[in-house]
Amino acid sequence: MLNALKSRRIPLLFAGLSVIFYSVFAYDLERWDFARLGLLYAALFFLAYKLIQVGRGNYWWLVGFGVAFRLVFIGGLPNLSQDFYRFLWDGRLLAQGLSPYLFTPESYMQLPSSFAAEIPQATELYKGMGSLNASHYSNYPPINQLFFAIAAAISGSSIIGSVITLRLLLIVADLGILFIGQRLLKRLALDPYVIFWYFLNPFVIIELTGNLHFEGAMLFFLILFLYLLYRGLWQWAAAAMAVSISVKLIPLLFLPILFKWFQTGTSGTKGVMQLLLFYGIVLGAVLLSFLPFLSSEFISNFSATIGLWFQNFEFNASVYYIIRWIGFETVGWNIIGTAGKILPIIVFIVIILLTFLRKHSLIPQLCAGMLWAVSAYLLLATTVHPWYIATPVLLCLFTPYRFPIVWSVLVVVSYTAYGADGFQEKLGWVALEYVVVIGYATWEVILQNKKRKRLQLSH
Repeated sequence: MLNALKSRRIPLLFAGLSVIFYSVFAYDLERWDFARLGLLYAALFFLAYKLIQVGRGNYWWLVGFGVAFRLVFIGGLPNLSQDFYRFLWDGRLLAQGLSPYLFTPESYMQLPSSFAAEIPQATELYKGMGSLNASHYSNYPPINQLFFAIAAAISGSSIIGSVITLRLLLIVADLGILFIGQRLLKRLALDPYVIFWYFLNPFVIIELTGNLHFEGAMLFFLILFLYLLYRGLWQWAAAAMAVSISVKLIPLLFLPILFKWFQTGTSGTKGVMQLLLFYGIVLGAVLLSFLPFLSSEFISNFSATIGLWFQNFEFNASVYYIIRWIGFETVGWNIIGTAGKILPIIVFIVIILLTFLRKHSLIPQLCAGMLWAVSAYLLLATTVHPWYIATPVLLCLFTPYRFPIVWSVLVVVSYTAYGADGFQEKLGWVALEYVVVIGYATWEVILQNKKRKRLQLSH
């Protein structure tokens, strides 16, 4: 035992330092203190890189380190995001038998006590989520709401208890991503250790486990979908995709890209009939998850709230900020209302082009198509919160591209917008983030094209 510890003293040193830095991050950091936040983040990325580098061949040690880093956050409240207060609110509303899609927290708090069910710690949750969040209807799909309801059922009278429950659920999801992802990488004859660029990535640990964003749960079902699709179990893959969509809507982007898989794929499920059945299972299961909440009022509230992300909110955007600047220069006002309607159409066109101009007959090709689809969406979005980058980070591990990992390092600069005196985006930092990411992605595309040409010449 002693010899084993001595032989791994360098990884243990890196892991020990990481635990210390994660502890500071979890319990002694304010969002507005970017100098400290940025230094800790950079140090944790360096340590993660060294751990992956020296930990090759020590799979279970790396797994243990990843779990330990996540457990550091177990007793702390998220300090980079207020969204968890809304998660707990929605869960406790569900626990009272009420739909979180029919009331804004603001309107609910104004109801007479004789009409409103008692929500434990309602005032604290209401104040914690902030006025912007409290003034809008919930936009979290039903399976995501189920996780919130589980937290309410287990610990509905304690905020920290509910946070711990949600955190444990996300840790289990990340472990599922690790094990299924590694197995899929092995079957594809790819390096199984690249999965640790997800599992040990400080961005993933901080934003998902630390700040309780449910991209981790969505990605678990997405990786399960990919694994089942590879195995030829396309019906079960469709069910996994449906659950993924019902946690977060973002996998809807990937449905068109699957057209080529069923036409030319290796799953043994080729043909229009299989494709239609696949889409039928996915959309049917998604609609089934929404069924308990379905009403004309729900449709109105949910669609209006989703629309806000395209036509009202703006944060850490790239192409949109250039369009916004052009709008101010030409017409003299913010054209987000118009741009927010046009940009999704452009994203759809890009995805259709990706569908028909690329091969998707192998899982790495399919993942590359999905990667470019979600990247196009994020580059054209008006709002790009840091945790959105989790999807391209996982997908890129099954492709030759690594620009999302670079993005996961640089996305932290979006927190420069939060200051002790209020919120104000620093567009210079935003420009640096996207110039580096787009530049690196361009270099990787050129590099892959050169490799492809050399391969063709050699044959």
